[in-house]
Amino acid sequence: MALDPSTILILTTALAAAAALYLAVEWNSVREKSLLFWSAGFAVITVGCVLALLRSSGFLLIGIWFANGLLIIAHWLFLAGVARFTQTKLSRGWYLIAVIWLAMLLVPSEPWWSKLMLCIQSLLIASVTLRASFMLRPHGVSLSVGAVQLRYVLLVHGLFYLAKAGSTVALNTFVDLAAFRGEVIQISLVEGAMAIMLIALSMTGTERHRREERIEQLAARDPLTALYNRRALDRRAPGLLEQASPANPGALLLIDIDNFKLVNDLHGHSAGDKLLVALSEMIRDALPQGSLAARLGGDEFVILLRNASNDSVVTLGNGLRESFGQMAREAFSTPMAVTLSVGGALFDHPPTGLAALLELGDTALYQSKRGGRDRVKVVTSV
Repeated sequence: MALDPSTILILTTALAAAAALYLAVEWNSVREKSLLFWSAGFAVITVGCVLALLRSSGFLLIGIWFANGLLIIAHWLFLAGVARFTQTKLSRGWYLIAVIWLAMLLVPSEPWWSKLMLCIQSLLIASVTLRASFMLRPHGVSLSVGAVQLRYVLLVHGLFYLAKAGSTVALNTFVDLAAFRGEVIQISLVEGAMAIMLIALSMTGTERHRREERIEQLAARDPLTALYNRRALDRRAPGLLEQASPANPGALLLIDIDNFKLVNDLHGHSAGDKLLVALSEMIRDALPQGSLAARLGGDEFVILLRNASNDSVVTLGNGLRESFGQMAREAFSTPMAVTLSVGGALFDHPPTGLAALLELGDTALYQSKRGGRDRVKVVTSV
């Protein structure tokens, strides 16, 4: 089969339709709006290609610039999907693309308009595509392989349309959009088919990586409090513990709720859950930069600090203890006060492991409870 313009357009139609369907199925599974925008973009390309094929076969159902204008709308939908993916708000100026497209419907389809309108169309697509590529720059964080691929595919695609706009005006080339004749048109068809395939692959890879990241994050979090769980703490703690030195001591705080069982027995487990969630929010708000917090299980929590001191540990522990005690008194009536006991362990060199440090913190916590509860006790590693 010869790769004539009509054949290339048929392949482009098939690729765009397959991409639209696949992304729609993915969206139905994960409900990520960027997938919906991207699927809609490929669907619009499919409709535009079908109209163009009909037009080349003599079925002039709709004006020539309607089908070509759909290509602009499709790229705008790609931009909207990238904006959703990167959580970037588009300025109002980008919504004028639709107005420009509607204006193109009024343009006559005489041959003498072809070069000028093709130039305008190419510039609009280039601007939208390059903007989408710019949105995917790293911003100081690492990007997934799919996102990097999408960024550079969009960049090359946008630069191609920029060059296409320039060549359409600068070079004395023949352009016949209705019959797909002219070197610029034929090169565009080949590039379009390749770009659709690469963009679709990059988009699916980008979303797949994000989904895997979300699954990993969920696996690392306690489902009730959203703090790290014990498994995640075991993985992240060594990096923080190794930073300990006499000039930069570290600290561990073990936190346990006193008389927690009374709340469950008198007010139900939902009340106990509310206490756990409230405490986790207090911990999260009080957590210094670069620290770790996790729920070990039940009503026991742990905090790992760097650049700590006895005073800072006591201040942090007392702040949590006072805030939690007041909240618990106001929320639930119990025969004995629901409070916090805190055991702290300071260390000025990397400990043998997290387990050994937890044992030291547990010793301090036991002293806190034995001393009457509702207090902070700090010990120093030797």
